[in-house]
Amino acid sequence: MSCDSMQLYRGMDVGTATPTEAEMGGVAHHLLNILDPSESFSAAAYRARAIPVIEDIRARGRIPVLCGGTGLYVNALTRPLGFAEPGDEALRQALQAVADGPGGRRILHDRLRAIDPDRAARLHENDVRRVIRAIEAHQLTGRTAGERAALDREREGDYRGLLFAPDWPRATLYERIDRRVMEMMHLGLPAEVDALIAAGVPMTATAMQAIGYKELIRAREGFITLDEAVGLIQQGTRRYAKRQLTWFYADPRVQWVPAEERSAQDIAREIKERLQVNGHSVG
Repeated sequence: MSCDSMQLYRGMDVGTATPTEAEMGGVAHHLLNILDPSESFSAAAYRARAIPVIEDIRARGRIPVLCGGTGLYVNALTRPLGFAEPGDEALRQALQAVADGPGGRRILHDRLRAIDPDRAARLHENDVRRVIRAIEAHQLTGRTAGERAALDREREGDYRGLLFAPDWPRATLYERIDRRVMEMMHLGLPAEVDALIAAGVPMTATAMQAIGYKELIRAREGFITLDEAVGLIQQGTRRYAKRQLTWFYADPRVQWVPAEERSAQDIAREIKERLQVNGHSVG
């Protein structure tokens, strides 16, 4: 089952490395291509979609396997995150009114930077929905996103999961990222972006703010060259990978599996062996 926040969207297969039918090898994959790119989504919504799938797999005597690097989605299933935090519709509407005014997106992003600089650094000012939600959550709880996440990490969740992550030397990881970006370009990422725009997906949609898409949109509009866009995608992906590593290094549940000079089959075999050591029978 996918645990990647961008593989949920249809029409974004190249930029999100959604597995092909051949790569799936006849194995059932869940929560891929289930959303229109113009739709908004959240960790709470992911949880609501994922739990019935997990329970169905378990009812058939199988072990659900989640694959993907969206740490918040992992925690949505394994830790009781603060999804029940109260909302304030009046506050949300007031913030939206600011966003809709002259220079409103920048004003809101600056406001978020003042109260939660780490969260602001992770959100583009055009991601208005998440910027508003971040300001709202801070105002209602008095805590930053990092502080709320720290509290969440101390709680027990609905499922006991075993977490595994491939451990690459940093230089090797960055080389793989740069190479993958070039492969995506050759596989047709620019054409994929053009198709999404032609289909009427708003450029402000969350999906269009994903790494790879927002840079090519800027190139398409003439603000940067295609080569510059490629460099920015590589840089943005490396930075995102660094944030992922920071997230998962901070999670004591994660077991790191050496990946240097090993095939995917070797890595999977070691994970299977570790599962069996923990008392799980896997096919």
